[in-house]
Amino acid sequence: MSISDFAEDYLVDQKEGMRKLTAWLLNEVMQLEAANQIQAQPYERTGKRRAHRNGTRKRSLKTVHGDVELDKPQFREFPFKTEVFERYSRVENSVRVAIAESYLDGVSTRKVQKVFSKFGLEDISASEVSRIAKELDKLVKEFLERPIEEPIPYLFVDASYFKVRTDGRYINKALLVVTGIREDGCREILGATVADSEEESLWESFFEGLKARGLKGVKLLISDGHKGIQAAVEKAFLGASWQISLTEVSESFDEVETCAMCILCVLCSRTFQRKTRKRSLTS
Repeated sequence: MSISDFAEDYLVDQKEGMRKLTAWLLNEVMQLEAANQIQAQPYERTGKRRAHRNGTRKRSLKTVHGDVELDKPQFREFPFKTEVFERYSRVENSVRVAIAESYLDGVSTRKVQKVFSKFGLEDISASEVSRIAKELDKLVKEFLERPIEEPIPYLFVDASYFKVRTDGRYINKALLVVTGIREDGCREILGATVADSEEESLWESFFEGLKARGLKGVKLLISDGHKGIQAAVEKAFLGASWQISLTEVSESFDEVETCAMCILCVLCSRTFQRKTRKRSLTS
């Protein structure tokens, strides 16, 4: 088929036209990959040839335009590798990303299934959606367990509460988060964990976990006035200073940004002082 044929199909049925065009394009990509891997075109005789073709094998793939059937090249000497889909995977990466994003936004697996069925992906079951979403757990675990290789002199500590479904009911749980400012001024999230509350023991355990990953060089910690955080800081970071966020002190000033956006609360401090002077002059 030529490009004009695909254009005609698209004018008749946009969905079917895009599905056919996607299949043609991905097949062409795999043919190019095959030629590069064996260093020879089909039926080409050359001394650089690394392998011999062994026909193709039908392979279905779920894409954002629906299910497409592809012709995957086969070699005799070694397996064919492709960027079109991962080994044993029958779902396009863009579909997997969309499913993962829906999961993160709180959409249930069955609702995700219904949504994607409207794109012509009726064969994606709720269990498959759940399996794809669980692949995020591995990435999150790797991020939260990565080594902390550089000294982090300044830490911003905070917690937010969310309703979490546990054993069939929703309860409030705290998400403990620690953000660090490196010596070069760059900010990064060092760790996060879900806890039942903000008790001192939970914060202390969280801090010890960060230290086990390599956290060192802490000079100053900034947080709200929670007593549990203060007590845990005194035990986990001997010699480090603790400072209450000026955003907490001046929470009535709605334009004061959170200290997590500043270094050493300098900007918050200046904003607080400026507003205080302005109010004293107008009163």
